[in-house]
Amino acid sequence: MRKIRLVEVRSELAAGTRGASMGIDALKIASIKRHSNFFMRFEPVSVKDENQLLFGEPEYRFAKYGEGVCTMINRVCDTIAELREDHLFPIILAGDHSTAAGTICGIKKADPDKRLGVIWIDAHADFHSPYTTPSGNMHGMPLAMVTALDNEACEVNDVEEETEALWERIKQIGGRGPKISPSDVVFIGVRDTEGPEDHIIDQFGIKNFKTEEVNQKGVVQVANEALSILKDCDQIYISFDVDSLDTSISVGTGTPVPNGLTKEQAFELNKEIIKDKRVCCWEIVEVNPTLDTENRMAESAFDILEATTDSLIENF
Repeated sequence: MRKIRLVEVRSELAAGTRGASMGIDALKIASIKRHSNFFMRFEPVSVKDENQLLFGEPEYRFAKYGEGVCTMINRVCDTIAELREDHLFPIILAGDHSTAAGTICGIKKADPDKRLGVIWIDAHADFHSPYTTPSGNMHGMPLAMVTALDNEACEVNDVEEETEALWERIKQIGGRGPKISPSDVVFIGVRDTEGPEDHIIDQFGIKNFKTEEVNQKGVVQVANEALSILKDCDQIYISFDVDSLDTSISVGTGTPVPNGLTKEQAFELNKEIIKDKRVCCWEIVEVNPTLDTENRMAESAFDILEATTDSLIENF
């Protein structure tokens, strides 16, 4: 059986709405309500956050709290690289989605010669850069960070030199150059994109299994097709943003979008994909209990977390 490490990343610097740093504790409260011993079963690793920066104003307009985000991506990268070098399987509980860039950088740093595929279960494509972002919130940028895509063909922002220098530093975390190819990304549930992201999706032929296709084909077929697209990858990382769920469930997250996955679909989807022997890391992000009542989002997210982990253990 693979040895699992829980990694707790409470950063919420890159989100537009405050509260995602509390998502991990909300998951723990949900586990208590479920009378689950999940958080006693695995040794946790906690990554120090920089959330105190939120008491001040963001320094960069098109990369808000960018210095702190850069620090966090570096820390997560080093943490994940160490765990992977020790042949441990990280299950990451994170606040905002920007630190997923650190996860990918860490996987690649530990195994630089292995081709890494990414299954991104999310309402959003997260392929913005400072040159294209409509908000400056860096949780919309992790895939651009790790593919080193500026997407200047779709530039809409006049980015300051300091922001450009910061962006270049972020792209080099975990090793020079891109960590993954955009063609080795598979989207599931993405349904809220802007023009610059659509340009990248079209340019690289990125497959997006929208909710309608999941409904039509069923979870098992979608999982199999997603894994087949990544057949040439040596390793696979799964990133599960809870806003991939429909708004009937995803109240407790910062950027909910209608017409998402059902809880049952997300439950079965993550359980199915993680059976693949190439999967080396799984992450859940963006639970925000301050937007919720009665901790419902965290309870649904915890059920998915526990079931996915059990599926991982059962299949190794």
